Amino acid sequence: MGDKAGTRVFKKSSPNCKVTVYLGKRDFVDHLDQVDPVDGVILVDPDYLKDRKGRTASSPSLCNLLLFLLFSLTLSATLPLPPPAVFVTLTCAFRYGREDLDVLGLSFRKDLYISTFQAFPPVPEERKPNSRLQERLLKKLGQHAHTFYFTIPQNLPCSVTLQPGPEDTGKACGVDFEIRAFCAKSIEEKIHKRNSVRLVIRKVQYAPEKPGPQPMVETTRSFLMSDRSLHLEASLDKELYYHGEPISVNVHVTNNSTKTVKRVKISVRQYADICLFSTAQYKCPVAQVEAEDQVSASSTFCKVYTLTPTLDKNREKRGLALDGKLKHEDTNLASSTIVKDVTNKEVLGILVSYRVKVKLVVSRGGDVSVELPFVLMHPKPLEPPVSRPQSAVPDLDPPIDTNLIEFDTNSTSQDDDFVFEDFARLRLKGMVDDKDEDC
Repeated sequence: MGDKAGTRVFKKSSPNCKVTVYLGKRDFVDHLDQVDPVDGVILVDPDYLKDRKGRTASSPSLCNLLLFLLFSLTLSATLPLPPPAVFVTLTCAFRYGREDLDVLGLSFRKDLYISTFQAFPPVPEERKPNSRLQERLLKKLGQHAHTFYFTIPQNLPCSVTLQPGPEDTGKACGVDFEIRAFCAKSIEEKIHKRNSVRLVIRKVQYAPEKPGPQPMVETTRSFLMSDRSLHLEASLDKELYYHGEPISVNVHVTNNSTKTVKRVKISVRQYADICLFSTAQYKCPVAQVEAEDQVSASSTFCKVYTLTPTLDKNREKRGLALDGKLKHEDTNLASSTIVKDVTNKEVLGILVSYRVKVKLVVSRGGDVSVELPFVLMHPKPLEPPVSRPQSAVPDLDPPIDTNLIEFDTNSTSQDDDFVFEDFARLRLKGMVDDKDEDC
């Protein structure tokens, strides 16, 4: 009997181990017409819910405690305490300043989107059909597990991280998506790190199946006191490139002027449009070639230059846009952003694009340059991570979900064949939160 494939499930527990969140994946794909749903399961210790009933959200002072006792004795016979509920929130935020600068109530962070889901007790109008993964997790985890579901709006940006400098500390700037799960009597209650779960997910885009036309541009430059011109034509071999793939730039020069082209400069530039309170654009070269190719007067020149933009050669450039980074994984240059609707720029976050610049350095001034836009992205996986709803008739031998990462393991039952992997948690040494509940 051969080995069966196991389903990889990511989980993270609160520091007090009372609340645990399970997700089948961390990357959610924007297909332009719809975004993969965020569907997971939250497991809560039943004794923890009972222990929280009737307790306050934070440690009260002596004065507040006396007032609370007096108020409780007055209304305990007529007004029962509300039972605690289990909430899950999805937040898309743009951090544009270092965390150590968040002082005096001023935070360099803008929340672009916030959604709240009450997992327990369930709200009938919020219930969605469970995915196959959720059904399998509910069966394995038992009656104290509850499902949650989010739909990411299409107009939200993808996860992008701005590369910090060598001296920068704390959380990097950029756009990120965060899921937070906690128990509280209401959504307004103050939540502590000790009894809540926070985990980062990513919204990503893959290369389109049909690339655009081949980029080509040409320009003619006339010089003062001369009726002759210099003609530059540049083109790329295609419009779509994958990360790590070399870019071929075809340069053709027809020099009918009396000037001499001394050098040819080719560079790949990353453009990041920061859509915050106002739109600003930042550019950064990520690959460049400078050739001592000369084109004398009344002559022609043709050559193909090759450049490969990678992060390895740009790790010291502060502010360079990178794909959303998880703490324990490396990343790459940010992928090009594909946007269908740009009417509401306030929620677009960071828009990334790339261009190849061809510049001819001409003797005695008057340089000539053109730019060629192109798309840099990851290829679409062979099996796209799309969640599948549960079939009305259960299969005797259900297949493994295609929306999960899979690898081999031994198990006797496919329904229980899970491999749980913990989310990486960043803990600050020596930090103790005195306000956290000890439960």
